Amino acid sequence: MPLAFSASQQLQLRVAQGRERLADYLSHEQRVVHALLDPRQLQTLGADRYRYTVTPLQVFQLRIEPVVELRTHHHGGRLELQAQDCHLEGLGLVDDFELSLDAWLVATGEGLSGQATLAVRVSQPPLLRLIPARVLEATGQSLLAGILLGIKTRVGQQLLADFEQWCQQGPPPTPAAAA
Repeated sequence: MPLAFSASQQLQLRVAQGRERLADYLSHEQRVVHALLDPRQLQTLGADRYRYTVTPLQVFQLRIEPVVELRTHHHGGRLELQAQDCHLEGLGLVDDFELSLDAWLVATGEGLSGQATLAVRVSQPPLLRLIPARVLEATGQSLLAGILLGIKTRVGQQLLADFEQWCQQGPPPTPAAAA
């Protein structure tokens, strides 16, 4: 029987200064992704594609290190981030591992608004067959909630710090000024 668990996190972040430039900042997808996620664990695969190695997690006796391929989409002032593929490093005991991530950020009149939903579906590894499925699912849900809370914290700190730095750099030169 496969195990399934999920977590969701909403974001309402007030931005005191420069919030009128947030929509423009969000259009710089690569910069935003590097501010959202730890750049040491992030590899750019293309203009809107990334590989992210999640910090290893310890679940009972198993060490799990998910590697997720992400894709960004930017339209209508909204930056979306979705998992395209995922596999587990160093764990050959699980054949059917599925991870989904759907997240978005949008500039509002007050600052940033967003939501992220993370879900996992996986077969119960043989090493954990004696642990009831509901205990494993509760543990998995707690782990996912912790990951999302970490990202939310990073948005509130690192993303805002990067946004402030971007604002201080000033607007890019207009084509008429560069000519």
